Amino acid sequence: MKTLQKALAFVGLLSLCLLFTFALQEAPTDENFKTKLINDYNVYAIQVPENLDFAGEKLPLKDPDILERMDRELLVNTYWQSNGLLMIKRAKKYFTIIEPILAKHNIPNDFKYLAVIESGLTNAVSPAGATGIWQIMSATGKENGLEVNSNVDERYHLEKATEVACKYLKKAKNELGSWTLAAAAYNAGNAGISRRLKEQNVANYYDLLLGEETGRYIFRIVALKEILSNPTKYGFNFREKDLYEHIPTFKVKVDTAVTDFTKFAQNYNINYKILKRHNPWLREPFLNNKSRKIYHIEIPEKGYYNAP
Repeated sequence: MKTLQKALAFVGLLSLCLLFTFALQEAPTDENFKTKLINDYNVYAIQVPENLDFAGEKLPLKDPDILERMDRELLVNTYWQSNGLLMIKRAKKYFTIIEPILAKHNIPNDFKYLAVIESGLTNAVSPAGATGIWQIMSATGKENGLEVNSNVDERYHLEKATEVACKYLKKAKNELGSWTLAAAAYNAGNAGISRRLKEQNVANYYDLLLGEETGRYIFRIVALKEILSNPTKYGFNFREKDLYEHIPTFKVKVDTAVTDFTKFAQNYNINYKILKRHNPWLREPFLNNKSRKIYHIEIPEKGYYNAP
């Protein structure tokens, strides 16, 4: 009995100590809120920045519905920490390729974040068959000059796929009148967005009633733009050396069939896996090339991989 009494007394004393400790903890204020958000593991409401835009077109955040939808995407993507950090790491590798192509076509730089939400900067394949970092459908790829078959699928060729995405976005902007609507059309199609605008008698994305996916689309892009542009503000901590690097390559011109890419790779002191890593558009371990088309195969510069 005495042992039980001592144990109960100890528990009571411990509880009082804990209550006293919690009472002394600093309550969140405007001054310390940002610091606590970055430096501890508690979950806090995100303060939506007053001025957010996509491609220079401002979000109407005074509309409470728009504010709530933006808040949702900032919350989801801030506290999905593993995914956010992966996006930050991959961005360093792929944005160096995407950005110059967007600039060449006078497409706003913000569209690189569209690629982030489309595929997570991976060569994903959707249930509908959209493929690659830009999630291009087979028919769209072929219509825009990409080779798409079981032997070669250039939707996996980042430079060529980015060129196709630029063509699509430029056409959508010309037809729909704004970059925001052009981005939405990348998800729902030009005809789909145009029809909704007419049916609802409105002129911009933020006045449209849309389905779940397209209705979240622009907000997701803007959330990733905000987080990837200001990672430490949202609690992401990393060093420059933690980011993934784009490995420089040189191009090898091929205008004949290749019967064995394993042997082809060994000629450049790499293995087949490394060859595929840099040329994911080569879908089989050989190249038919009956038409004697000219291909350029990327080979990593020396020193980045151990020789097989």
